[in-house]
Amino acid sequence: MLRFMPVGDSQTIGSAGEHTWRYRLWRHLCAEYGGPFTFVGPRETLYDKAADAPVSLAYADPDPGFPRAHLAGWGEGWLHMAPLIGEAVREHDADVLLVALGLIDLGFYTNAEQTAENVHRFVAGARAARPRVRMVLLPVIPNIRAHQDPAFAAQVALFNDLLAKAVADLAEPRSPLLLASAPPTYDLRADTYDGTHPGASGEHKIAAAFADAMHQGWGLGGPYGGH
Repeated sequence: MLRFMPVGDSQTIGSAGEHTWRYRLWRHLCAEYGGPFTFVGPRETLYDKAADAPVSLAYADPDPGFPRAHLAGWGEGWLHMAPLIGEAVREHDADVLLVALGLIDLGFYTNAEQTAENVHRFVAGARAARPRVRMVLLPVIPNIRAHQDPAFAAQVALFNDLLAKAVADLAEPRSPLLLASAPPTYDLRADTYDGTHPGASGEHKIAAAFADAMHQGWGLGGPYGGH
C-alpha cells in the first residue's frame, strides 16, 4: 500500500466545515490510481477558528473512507516541520510526502535564504528516517500579502527560486524529489475566501498541482480531473 503524508500549514490542515485539498486529492487518487493507498500522519483534525485550536473533525464530507491523517498545522512552516518530519515518517512509514509550506515562514519567522535552509533540514530528516522516501514540494502560491506588499512578493519569488534549486541539488535516484507547479490560474478572488486560504476551487487547484506533478514525473495516477 502506498502511503502519502500531506505536510503543510493552514492551507493544508483546513478549518472546520471545509473539504480541504487533501480530500480532493484523495477523491482523485481513488479514481485514477490503480493500487491501494492511504494518507498517513500523526494528526487528523481541522482547525477550529472559534476555539482557536486544531480540535475539529467537522469535514464538509464526513465520508468514513476518507483518510484524514496528515502532518499540518495552522501557523506552522518549514521551521516547525523540519524537526518533526523524521519521527513522523518513521512512525507512519510514509512513502510520499506532499509538502505545501513556506508562506508562514516568510510571513513571520525566516527570510527566503533561512527558509531554504530549513527545506534542506526537512529533506535530510525525512531521508534519515526512510532513505527511499519520495517528496513533492509545492512553491508558495499566490496570496494577498504578496499581492499588496512588493517586498514580501520579492521574498516569495526568491524562496520559490531557492526551492527549485534545492530540488535540483538534493536529487537522489533512490529518494526522488518533484517540484510541483504553482496553479497557473490561481485567482485570489475566486479561489480563496480571504486572499490566502483556499475555497472549493482553490482546493481543487492545489490538489491538481500535486496530482499532475506525480502523474507527469512518476507516471502515478492520471491527470487531475476535478473529482
